[in-house]
Amino acid sequence: MASDMQYTYAVARIRAMEVSLFSRAVIEQLMACRTEEQCLQFLSEKGWGDNDTPMNAEAILTREREKTWETVRELVKDMSVFDVLSYPDLFHNLKAAIKEVTTEETNPNIFIQDTAISGEEMLEIVKSKDFSRLPAFMSGVAQEAYETLLHTRDGQLCDIMIDKAALTAIYEAGKKAKDEIIRDYAESTVAVADIKIAVRSQKTAKSLEFMKKAMAPCDSLNIEALSRAALSGMDAIQEYLAGTVYAGGAEALKESPSAFECWCDNRIIETIRPQIHNPFTVGPLVAYVLARENEIKTVRIILTGKLNELPEESIRERVREMYV
Repeated sequence: MASDMQYTYAVARIRAMEVSLFSRAVIEQLMACRTEEQCLQFLSEKGWGDNDTPMNAEAILTREREKTWETVRELVKDMSVFDVLSYPDLFHNLKAAIKEVTTEETNPNIFIQDTAISGEEMLEIVKSKDFSRLPAFMSGVAQEAYETLLHTRDGQLCDIMIDKAALTAIYEAGKKAKDEIIRDYAESTVAVADIKIAVRSQKTAKSLEFMKKAMAPCDSLNIEALSRAALSGMDAIQEYLAGTVYAGGAEALKESPSAFECWCDNRIIETIRPQIHNPFTVGPLVAYVLARENEIKTVRIILTGKLNELPEESIRERVREMYV
């Protein structure tokens, strides 16, 4: 009962904040700005960033991401339910640390901040090869990927090993989760990633063996059938997807690469949208975090397009679907 009361209050707060999420109409207003500078001014007027945030895209977007997590931490005592959402960032930092150590090159700003293991700590773990300090779902692949890159210098092989481990960790966390939204998020995330791997593999003529190394199993796709379809061509991928719950991906592939990338992100939004009507669980809070991530990504796409003076049509086809 106490848990229900906690979430009832937290959800009420989130409902009030959902009003500030960008709707399609607000995105259209942002699109109407002629330059990146005008876009940043518009965002500032909408409350993005803080008074002391520099008027540049990266600073504003980073601050908005920080604000999201600050809000959630205020509302929820047990943050463990959100761990699975941070796995991609955690595994990114592992990948970056392994490359830094094995190539002996120093690259600024390669780590994603605000993760359970900071970039600096991850770097220290890899340098000392003390992989036992990592969570169980990371330690094995960390050592294997480190040794692989050190001896083969094959950066792509290192990447697919870690990316697959990230997908597996997300999926296993989803299977164990009590909350439906985490289970649904994990299923959609892994399936969409596998579909992306199949599409990229088809375009770059990768082998069946490569796809087996890269894809993570999930219930809603047969990755063996998907991989074999990729060997046969894009039409075969579309045909396979048409017979699954991801038929929308087949239609998007027919349209354009940008439409397909949009569909991949929109699929997650479709997965979480039912949480709008769920007042008593952590679901709406998880959905809010994912909606904000989607919103920030969409704004980044628009800002990048304006900065590079891309045609409006080119930016528009990359714009994601909004949660509200």
